[in-house]
Amino acid sequence: MAKCTKCKQRKAKRSCPALGSALCNLCCRLLREKEIHCPSHCPYLVQHRPYQEKRILQKKQGPPTREEMAGKDILDDERMQWLLFHTEAPLRELGLRNPEWTDREAILALEYAKDKVEKGRGRLIIPGEDHKPKNQAGEAVLAAVENCRYERQIILAGGLETYKKEEKVRALERVILTAKSLAKNNLEGRTYLQQLLDRFARFKELSQKQKILTP
Repeated sequence: MAKCTKCKQRKAKRSCPALGSALCNLCCRLLREKEIHCPSHCPYLVQHRPYQEKRILQKKQGPPTREEMAGKDILDDERMQWLLFHTEAPLRELGLRNPEWTDREAILALEYAKDKVEKGRGRLIIPGEDHKPKNQAGEAVLAAVENCRYERQIILAGGLETYKKEEKVRALERVILTAKSLAKNNLEGRTYLQQLLDRFARFKELSQKQKILTP
């Protein structure tokens, strides 16, 4: 039996439709939908996706940071509030457009975006393949996080501030924690999404009532 085309060590037991070559079981698992743009008809992807999604949904967040243990919450930081708002904005749009969209899809989208931010690298693009992202909701969240810039109240030269990778990850972790806490054991429901929709509706109402002050 031929060797795996990636590690060159283990026996290649799986034929990869994306690469057009054979992989060992371990390389297939490690690279699937991370460095390889897997087509939706791949039997190994179809077989393992439910298990992978279950692991993602059950994944626990890391231990609290020293700052959190000291009682300082991310919501106390105006810059992070701005980033959180933009992180959740795509989920709000998806929740509005699709009543069938659930907390499960929202959490998977957030975890997808967090994974991409942490790794900071794209998948292998296979020529001729459909380059449509596997998790379009996750790509929307990722784009919102990556493109977010903090707008200072006082407009100065260079008044738009970018966010560090650690801040993006922290914001995503906070939203994931909130979503999982609200969804609890009913991931197929919309408890988190409904709370999100209500929260954004209140933001809109407050912004409409707020007077615009001019110097």
